[in-house]
Amino acid sequence: MLKKRRIAGKDTLILRGLDCGTFSVAREWTDWSDPSPGDSLQLPLRRLDADSLLALVTLLDSLTQRSTEKG
Repeated sequence: MLKKRRIAGKDTLILRGLDCGTFSVAREWTDWSDPSPGDSLQLPLRRLDADSLLALVTLLDSLTQRSTEKG
């Protein structure tokens, strides 16, 4: 990390890339972020599994078809 900045009200880290010079990343996207209130509950991390992803695709297809049928 090179610098910390606040841009548009968001804490941002300025990082050095291997090939592209510097770039910025929101601090909350990194392991430098503040702990969330849910962290204190010590619940297991939820991951998006393949079945959930397929269900989401099915839902989006259904909604898209309804939208085109009405239009």
